[in-house]
Amino acid sequence: MRTQEKIGVGLLIVLAVFSAIGFFLIDPIAQDPLYHNFSDAVEMFNVANFWNVVSNIPFAIVGIWGLINVNKILGYKIQYCFLFIGIILVSIGSGYYHLSPTNSSLVWDRLPMTIVFMSFVSIILSEFINPKLGNRLLMPLVFVGMLSVVYWVVFNDLRPYVLVQFYPMFALPIILLSFKSSFTMNYGYWTLIVAYIIAKLSENYDEEIFGTLSFISGHSIKHIISAIGLAVLVFTYIERREIILNTV
Repeated sequence: MRTQEKIGVGLLIVLAVFSAIGFFLIDPIAQDPLYHNFSDAVEMFNVANFWNVVSNIPFAIVGIWGLINVNKILGYKIQYCFLFIGIILVSIGSGYYHLSPTNSSLVWDRLPMTIVFMSFVSIILSEFINPKLGNRLLMPLVFVGMLSVVYWVVFNDLRPYVLVQFYPMFALPIILLSFKSSFTMNYGYWTLIVAYIIAKLSENYDEEIFGTLSFISGHSIKHIISAIGLAVLVFTYIERREIILNTV
């Protein structure tokens, strides 16, 4: 193992330890009922919260595009199929949630998101660390991700779900900088990180963005930016080539 990889492993362990400590030190995180009060509640064509609903369509387009081209993607196909199916389900689940935002409908938004996050972790492990390891961990990771939503529903505690969502995005830059990929065109991952940051900022400033632009809110923009980041990633999956790594 190269020195750079050893440092990467150490940083990932430190990140995992701090995440675990934070989980037990932080009080349970209850779902804020005000979360459902999005700034844009415009109804169009008899569709409530129109832009928050239809802005999920790009996810379906990206997911379907990925599935159609999955045979062109190098690696274990099942991992990418799970990712693309998860993205399609996010489009459906998030659209359903935004029609009538409640805790009950939010479940169907968050469950597919965990499929996306955890299949993404599986892919990263395969591409950068060990191909077989990532593939073997796919189903356990997806199960843990979905279990985090069940935990929230039963105990009204978002801590596991927050961990499932944010740990991969903090770990990804460490992995990109510390490990060598088996494939070219890894700029797709950096694009996804940037898109994720912009999407989160847009979500945080939902009301301010809607007040400034008047026709679309920060939350709707979050959907669109996230879908663009995923589209770039899918493009790189389809067009990339395998790298023969020197293991000597």
